[in-house]
Amino acid sequence: MEIVHTPVLLRETLDLLSPEGEAFENNAFMVDSTLGEGGHSEAFLTRFKNLRIIGLDADPKIQARAKERLMPFADRMSFHQGWFNDFYANYPNSLPKPDLILFDLGISVFHYECSGRGFSFRYDEPLDMRLNPDAGESVEFLVNSKNEKDLADIIFKYGEERYSRRIAAAICEARKMSRIVSSKVLADIIYRAVPAPYRHGAIHPATKSFQAFRIAVNHELDNIPPALETAFSVLEVGGKMGVITFHSLEDRIVKNIFRDLAKACICPPEQAVCTCGGKPRAALITKKPVCPGEDEIADNSPSRSAKLRVIRKLRDADKP
Repeated sequence: MEIVHTPVLLRETLDLLSPEGEAFENNAFMVDSTLGEGGHSEAFLTRFKNLRIIGLDADPKIQARAKERLMPFADRMSFHQGWFNDFYANYPNSLPKPDLILFDLGISVFHYECSGRGFSFRYDEPLDMRLNPDAGESVEFLVNSKNEKDLADIIFKYGEERYSRRIAAAICEARKMSRIVSSKVLADIIYRAVPAPYRHGAIHPATKSFQAFRIAVNHELDNIPPALETAFSVLEVGGKMGVITFHSLEDRIVKNIFRDLAKACICPPEQAVCTCGGKPRAALITKKPVCPGEDEIADNSPSRSAKLRVIRKLRDADKP
């Protein structure tokens, strides 16, 4: 089996999320919340011989690849198919509290190169972009059904695309002629919609719009806050949680959640007297995000925008 995705910040993740103390001695338990092709899990299982992992992924096709890759660790590796927010919201009683939790919020290279679902504008593929192809509405449905204002809002909000209105107008005009069903057709519409100088910038003019549509159909940003909060609630006291993000919208959400967990007082600002006990629930292991070095970026260009943040759980919410 050919592996197409290279896990980012691998050395830093292994170091900062290493099992410690009793967890290291007594078979630490980890949840890989975004298993993908299994690169991070393989590295953790190889380095930490007593570690057990359960890997989550919503995409059955990529999970099948991970199962094949991780077969040598079958006695310490298990799998769950589904969204991580659903998993943590209904955390199985049969599992111990995890000592380590990892989220890698990036999209696997597998989805761009091998899924055939239109994630990349470089190929002429059905316009889908769902991480779980059996759930939810596709990008084809979105671009052919949303009105112009809603399309522009999606492109601007999730893609931070300055020509969002021009692109939305072009999409609505094009679909009057025929339904937009392929990634190449959509990319061509976007290319023609933007000013000529913008077509020859550092990135393809469809990049931000494709990102926006992918985020929208998979509800990626909406899923992050509840997933991190419920994951933190099931994390063992003393355990660590790490999150890798790939763009500013994700990182801002993670930064704010981690900052709030590390606050000494979480009472509402308008409350005159502290009633929460004034003790933080978490400690920031990374005061600032950890970013890839020049060597990693040179070897793996998709890593250039990656950021890793890690916290340690100090107490449960209902305990002082």
